[in-house]
Amino acid sequence: MELVTYSSDPAPAGRSSASEPLARRDFLRGVLGMGLVAAADLGRTRARAGESAAVPSEWQLGCYTRPFDAHDYRTALDAIAEAGFTYAGLMTAKGESWVLITANTTPEAAGRIAADLKQRKLQCASVYGDYTPTAEVAANVRALERLVDHAATCGSPDLLLGGVGDVQLQAPYYRAIREVCDFAASKGVRLTIKPHGGQIATGPQCRQAIERVGHRNFRLWYDPGNIYYYSDGERDPVADAATVDGLVVGMSAKDFLPPKEVLVTPGTGRVDFPG
Repeated sequence: MELVTYSSDPAPAGRSSASEPLARRDFLRGVLGMGLVAAADLGRTRARAGESAAVPSEWQLGCYTRPFDAHDYRTALDAIAEAGFTYAGLMTAKGESWVLITANTTPEAAGRIAADLKQRKLQCASVYGDYTPTAEVAANVRALERLVDHAATCGSPDLLLGGVGDVQLQAPYYRAIREVCDFAASKGVRLTIKPHGGQIATGPQCRQAIERVGHRNFRLWYDPGNIYYYSDGERDPVADAATVDGLVVGMSAKDFLPPKEVLVTPGTGRVDFPG
């Protein structure tokens, strides 16, 4: 596991995903507390196993921009830095599009985001990249390559993709990913998907999609909250996680409360994070 990040999926355009009754500082304290609890639990588990109790250095705790997407992304980055994170994930923000980075983002805009990260001494750990898939593989490839370039500009080692819901677009969508994997690797960027409903709502479905591409540079960004969300609370992510063993390179530490709520401070919902 290379990164544990609190996040929620992109909200519909125009909708704030911030929880109004929860003060920003209280929210940040909850997120930080979740990270510290997880780290401490890992240490205890290792100690019981006779291993070093130190948290492995490859674990990177960060925060996506989504909890603050009622505001400009710079406000989100300020809050993430203020909370003490070293790593930030670029996802939703108030602006021209529902996510911060799209295939239509200009190189200049990506460069400004990179400069804003650097100014706040933040490292980018994940970019959620959005584009509109088509039946034309070549068009999908061009869009993905632009997203990879933007991720590289922002210093992100990971480009997170949301999948495609249209069954007829499955083949051209994943073929394009396969064709872009080597290009992305040359830029130091890994491609990932995460449980996101439709054809990738569960671990087994995500595994099938990743095996369909069949490239080491395409892996899974796990999301336990989404496992509950898209199964209406019926599929336990603890059991589901076993189906993606060996594929997970990152995780959105998202929680869940019934009937359909994921805007929950991690540790206060149904997800058994230690499990």
